[in-house]
Amino acid sequence: MERSLETQVSQAVDAWLRWLPRWEPATHRGRLAVCRRCLGSPILSAAGLGGDVPHAVQHGLSTRLKTVVDHAVAEYTARNLPLLQSELDQQATRNRARSYRPTEDLEPEYDGLPLDPDPIPGAPFLFTLAGMAADADAGIPALPPLSDEAKAALRHEVALADDYANLIGREVCQVLLHHRIRIQAAVAKYVEPQITAMLEELTRSLDVPFDPRDLDGPTP
Repeated sequence: MERSLETQVSQAVDAWLRWLPRWEPATHRGRLAVCRRCLGSPILSAAGLGGDVPHAVQHGLSTRLKTVVDHAVAEYTARNLPLLQSELDQQATRNRARSYRPTEDLEPEYDGLPLDPDPIPGAPFLFTLAGMAADADAGIPALPPLSDEAKAALRHEVALADDYANLIGREVCQVLLHHRIRIQAAVAKYVEPQITAMLEELTRSLDVPFDPRDLDGPTP
C-alpha cells in the first residue's frame, strides 16, 4: 500500500532525528559557496530551522524531505508526462553506462553538496572528483537531438512537473508544521549545547591567547 504524504514526511523527520545525535560541529574550513538547496528553503522555514542552525543540520533534513517531493513527482511524471518520462529513462540509461558515478548512493547529509573542497588560490588540486566524473561522462554518447516540436512539448511537460513539485512542496510544508516542536526540541538538545561549548572555548582562547606559564620565562 502506498504511504500517505503525511507518513512519508513523518518517517523522514524520524530518520533525521535518529541521525541528529551523531552531529558534531565541523572543524575544517567552511565552504564559501552557499547551498542552493537550503538557502531560503520554505521547507526549512516550515520546520523552524532558521539561519542560526548549522548548515549540516539543515541539509540533512532538507535532503530527506526533498526525496519525499522527488518521489511524488516521479510517480506523477510516470503517470502523466510520457515525453518527460522517456527523456528521464534515456538519461538514466546513459548515467548507468558511466564508469564513475561519485554522486550516487550518498547519505542524505552529503547528497547535493559539491564533490570537492573549495579551491585555494595558488594551490591547484592534482585532481578532483568532479573532474574525474566529467572525464567518465565524456566517453558516453550524448542523447539524440530533439526536434523543435519535441523540445516545445518537453518544455511544457517540464513546466507541469515543476508545478506539481511546488504543489507537493507546499503540502510538505503544511505537514511539517505539526513536527516543529519535536524538531526544535531536538536542536535544543543536541545542537545548541555543542554550539555554546564551541563559542565558550573560542572566548577562552581569545581571552588567553598564550600559555600563562610562558610569562615565567624558560625553566632553568
